[in-house]
Amino acid sequence: MMSRPVLPRSRPQWLSPRVLRTEVLGGLVVALALIPEAISFSIIAGVDPRVGLFASFTMAVTISLAGGRRAMISAATGAIALVVAPVVREHGVDYLIATVILGGAIQALLGLAGVARLMRFLPRSVMVGFVNALAILIFTAQLPYLTDVPWSVYALVAAGLAVMVGLPRLTTVIPAPLVAIVTLTAITVIAGITVPTVGDQGELPHTLPMPGIPDVAPTFETLRIIGPYAVAMALVGLMESLMTAKLVDDITDEHSNKTRESWGQGLANIVTGFFGGMGGCAMIGQTMINVKSSGARTRLSTFLAGVFLLILVVALGPVVALIPMAALVGVMIMVAVGTFDWHSIHPTTLRKMPKSETAVMLATVAVTVATHNLAIGVVVGVVLATVLFAQRVAHLVSVDSVLDPDGSTKIYRVTGQLFFASSNDLVFQFDYANDPANVVIDLSQAQVWDASTVAALDAVETKYHQRGINVSITGMNESSKQRHQALAGRLGAGH
Repeated sequence: MMSRPVLPRSRPQWLSPRVLRTEVLGGLVVALALIPEAISFSIIAGVDPRVGLFASFTMAVTISLAGGRRAMISAATGAIALVVAPVVREHGVDYLIATVILGGAIQALLGLAGVARLMRFLPRSVMVGFVNALAILIFTAQLPYLTDVPWSVYALVAAGLAVMVGLPRLTTVIPAPLVAIVTLTAITVIAGITVPTVGDQGELPHTLPMPGIPDVAPTFETLRIIGPYAVAMALVGLMESLMTAKLVDDITDEHSNKTRESWGQGLANIVTGFFGGMGGCAMIGQTMINVKSSGARTRLSTFLAGVFLLILVVALGPVVALIPMAALVGVMIMVAVGTFDWHSIHPTTLRKMPKSETAVMLATVAVTVATHNLAIGVVVGVVLATVLFAQRVAHLVSVDSVLDPDGSTKIYRVTGQLFFASSNDLVFQFDYANDPANVVIDLSQAQVWDASTVAALDAVETKYHQRGINVSITGMNESSKQRHQALAGRLGAGH
């Protein structure tokens, strides 16, 4: 009996020395950038900085295993902090943790229900607006660190930007952001320069996070309190995460599993809640550092970002506290510049782009920046895009008529997509008073999409019948015919 040849197993991508170095260094840079962000978001939510830091650790580690988008970073975010802040303020931290767990469960259920498939309805103009708004928010978030500070802060930021712009032209072996952070930290410590540091942002934890159960009563009253916040958290987190995943897909030319990412975000929030974290979602800034600045492409970078974060704040807290905020501000400014879609505002693009597309992009940016809520901006952009699209398509419907030579029959030919926006005026396109005894409405070049169109056709038939004119509708394709047969005469048209 012949033995089968043993085929060599393919080595995981991240085990390649070059890839491994990229993933490790990328995870380290992200971990350093996560620390001040997590502390800031904790302050926004009204909780101890450790709550945000532990959330960033558990979110990153869990999503690295459960998520559907490799190399994307999930951690405590400002959007989630804004949503859950009222819970902390009015009911305390235990209710916050219960909200995070319930919000995660809702996200997991929505993921399993296939809500990620709705991403296909996201117009490109909304996506561009989302990206540009994110870039603006990332940049404006750095302004407080550049206000009322010593002049040396501006010099350090400029030096950091120079390193991050110039170093990649010489070598990409080590991520430029990491070199900038280490270099500026060394300069401030050796030269004794007094500038705001990470340690000034809040106390770093000294112990590991421990699992626990929130001290809330399992009653309907508790559900009534946390339910609305949990739903809002779930929707905002999913929207930001799925749109960030789509953005990373475009950058890496890879398709990700959005359904897995949805329930993975839910699982990450559930785990985060049981470890006392404030919850979170995908972070565009840190993801751009990982994917664009560092060149990471695997789950290892996301996993290590969480692990390094915990090591840095627990074991190396005194060292991390010395990092000047100017170094991290410089990194985030580079992220903002790299994230913004400059092509979208180029004069040539604006001249060639349909005005409706530009209007949707600008509306998404304006609302997002004004509210500091990406979810609201995206919803407004999608609604505006839908309205403008409906108006545009509605004008593409035409009705032409021809009279038979014997004068006994008039044929109306309807062309275009018939739905609520285009069919409302359909009833006024016919000459009821002067038409002959027989009228034919030819829909062979049209498509019936909804009940509004069927109701309009019913109204047309009723008006002709009231004048004793025989009317027949012909040429419908199979789907239009089925829709018409199911609803005709049942919608109250003309009565």
